[in-house]
Amino acid sequence: MPHDPITQYNHKIESGELEADTEQAEAAAALQRLYSEIMEERELPKLNWFQRTTGLGRRAGPYPKGLHIYGGPGRGKSMLMDMFFDCLPDDIIKRRVHFHEFMIEVHDYIHSRREVENINEGVDVALPMLAERIAERARVLCFDEFHVTDVADAMILGRLFTALLDHDVIIVATSNWPPDELYKGGLQRDRFLPFIALLKNRLEVIHLDSPTDYRDQEIDENGTYFWPLGRDTDRRIEALFARLSENAPVKSAKFTVKGRAIRVPKTAGGIARFTFSQLCEKPLGAEDYLGIARRYHTVFLENIPILTPDKRNEAKRLMILIDSLYENGTILAISAEAPPEKLYSGKDHGFEFERTISRLLEMQSSAYSNQSANA
Repeated sequence: MPHDPITQYNHKIESGELEADTEQAEAAAALQRLYSEIMEERELPKLNWFQRTTGLGRRAGPYPKGLHIYGGPGRGKSMLMDMFFDCLPDDIIKRRVHFHEFMIEVHDYIHSRREVENINEGVDVALPMLAERIAERARVLCFDEFHVTDVADAMILGRLFTALLDHDVIIVATSNWPPDELYKGGLQRDRFLPFIALLKNRLEVIHLDSPTDYRDQEIDENGTYFWPLGRDTDRRIEALFARLSENAPVKSAKFTVKGRAIRVPKTAGGIARFTFSQLCEKPLGAEDYLGIARRYHTVFLENIPILTPDKRNEAKRLMILIDSLYENGTILAISAEAPPEKLYSGKDHGFEFERTISRLLEMQSSAYSNQSANA
């Protein structure tokens, strides 16, 4: 397997795994530039403790410049970043993380300093210390789904990223938004503008403006609701997952909602993959489902059985789950024993389930997926 991003990208095109795309190729070339600079730096003599602490012996030229890759959903941003990430050798300390998850960790750190360690310091003191900790654990930091909607995040980012870049952390981020549109219309946005200037100055900004939404194309051609359960449905949903995730490496993940750990058994390319048992046969609620919807643009829900009267609790959770995903504009792929209108055979939630049927049908439409892509 090729070991650098551009060769690997070309290999995927030659093998038919990807289609040739000029915009993707330009983004891949930018990632190749960064990869080459990192590999060149890797060959330089290591600084000793005295050089690191005093700044003596630092290289004279600029450090590798990170990337902010933005464009519409389904254009291949996450796939390209994952390709770059996986090409980096293991001796380069690296981390890939969903941006929302990263910011939760930041707030948890600040909270723990105040509550657990009983340190009443200001954020201006805590953030440089956090940046130092992050830099020790990640020379290259890759963010997926970079977006800012929360005022608390907005007020923190400028100071935190300045400190990270001062520690020579190389940042690569994918986003649906160009820097100038981040936190657009947010409270106290004028205080966020220096961060936008920092981002544009310290990172190379790449617009992946491909005319093709590969995610939407796949959904239009193959649909997102597969039944009945069986080998053919398994094959079709596996193919859909591979295509929508752009064959990104599959990993597990977890996050917390009010102290509760939510485990994601399989995730790749901004997609979370669960079975019906994992989401609807456990005591989960609306907040948990919303937490999933806010972190992943697409959710796979597999092996839904016929909801008989003895499964009224599971049916209720499924209704709450569908509502949460629908309200958030999340793409939903399903494998089930029956079509939506024949999925529920109980009586307790018969009337309420009619809305779930309506939403399941709407969520299969191209209009819904297009609306989700533009959300």
